[in-house]
Amino acid sequence: MNPYVVPGLVVVVLITVGIGAYGLRFARTTSDFLVASRSVSPAWNAAAISGEYLSAASFLGVAGLVLRYGVDVLWYPVGFAAGYLALLLFVAAPLRRSGAFTLPDFCEVRLRSPLLRRLATVFVIFIGCLYLVPQLQGAGLTFTTVAGGRYEWGALLIGAVVTANVALGGMRAITFVQAFQYWLKLTALAVPVIFLILQWQADGRPAVTPPSGPVFPAATTVVVRQDAVLDGTLTVRAGERLTFAEGDRVPRVSSVDTAEGAAWLLPGGDTGLFATYSLILATFLGTMGLPHVLVRFYTNPDGASARRTTLVVLALVGLFYLLPTSYGVLGRIYTPQLLMTGSTDAVVLLLPEAALGDGHLGQLLGALVTAGALAAFLSTSSGLLTSVAGVIFTDVLHAERGGSVRDFRLATVLAAAVPVLLSLQVADLDVSQVVGLAFAVAASSFCPLLVLGIWWRGLTDAGAIAGVLAGGGAAIASVLLTVLGSPLPGWLAGVVGQPAAWTVPLAFAVMISVSLLTKRRVPRDIGATMRRLHTPESLRL
Repeated sequence: MNPYVVPGLVVVVLITVGIGAYGLRFARTTSDFLVASRSVSPAWNAAAISGEYLSAASFLGVAGLVLRYGVDVLWYPVGFAAGYLALLLFVAAPLRRSGAFTLPDFCEVRLRSPLLRRLATVFVIFIGCLYLVPQLQGAGLTFTTVAGGRYEWGALLIGAVVTANVALGGMRAITFVQAFQYWLKLTALAVPVIFLILQWQADGRPAVTPPSGPVFPAATTVVVRQDAVLDGTLTVRAGERLTFAEGDRVPRVSSVDTAEGAAWLLPGGDTGLFATYSLILATFLGTMGLPHVLVRFYTNPDGASARRTTLVVLALVGLFYLLPTSYGVLGRIYTPQLLMTGSTDAVVLLLPEAALGDGHLGQLLGALVTAGALAAFLSTSSGLLTSVAGVIFTDVLHAERGGSVRDFRLATVLAAAVPVLLSLQVADLDVSQVVGLAFAVAASSFCPLLVLGIWWRGLTDAGAIAGVLAGGGAAIASVLLTVLGSPLPGWLAGVVGQPAAWTVPLAFAVMISVSLLTKRRVPRDIGATMRRLHTPESLRL
């Protein structure tokens, strides 16, 4: 086992707790806990947003998807980064000017509907839990892969640290934590990839995908995780150990879905055109519906600073996403055994030692990427937990008026309990798949609500409720079928597995149609509300 990993993880946890304790000095009121008293500068906020946005799916999942499927999945990092462009154009400044604390707050400010507010609360909690589970799952995977511990202990450790940080310091404290963790994550991927590329060149630049498929770079023993058939002929049983010599071709495993040869290297492989467009739509529009991203814009002093924050985030996130792709490509050369076991999400953690050997350099770089992975789990989980706790605080505990810091801390514990328990039961879920589904739900519910609510005077509460139920409800049904149901046949698997291409248009169409049928329900003060959303603060009297 790498002797530097555990000390590295301990250092990251201690720094996280220490920064959170420092931030606690500035957290005194419920406004500090919910939106940091709306006083976070664009530079700090951009680093914090980037830190919480770049989750386990970004740090581990994107590289694992590239390793498994190739260029077809490059739309994941493209969509994840480009989503902030839509956020900049349509949402950032008006949302900040609304004066809301949470998404349900915005619903009531814009449409004066307690029922819509309660519905938005349900969706915020669902999306937050759906997104939190893969963060804790990634922590368990990291703990198992690099520290040799049990999956459950990794998930519980991250859950406990994040809950303590949020409960004690709220938004004010985790802003400092997340800003630090962005730069740690960037460093943790950027430094090792320099050495990995130099090693690839020193090895004679071996082909990423030879005509016959990837080969083992050294003698390797693979433990089969479940019954499978190799290359369509050889049956192997769970627990069986297979030994391969240097240069042997990696066999195709029937139970692990991967792309080979030209299908990996060229677009248009097994994913299908519908799934690709659906994924683009989900990632591009889903960002503006993620509660933990939107709550960050409430912390800016005004709408102009919210726009500046978004511009900086675009640069920081775009820079980061150049790196996981490199790990996925190099993983085809140095860790091809992961294609057999299906544990492709571990490529970032295993690649430094696999490529550079188990000497001090490989171990130190392995410990560095592990520390970055821990930072990814901590920062995203903190943001998600804060957003969900804020909604539980204001809408479930009904503490928005006269609520105390103790109420917020109770809301934090309640918000953490369900995701932690769920993460202990779903160790084998694909991290990026679950996060992609969370984006689909956000894109199908809050994206139409925000875009139409901000830019169309004719939206009514009845239209908004019907659209959220139609689009968001259909997306949630697809999530449950994908995660909990049996595999679906043929084209139905693509339609349900990537639902955004039909659930997003459905939500928009229903919202517009029902609003046109219920014109009398347009709020009487819509003119004042729209002026509030779109008038820059400097022009207000």
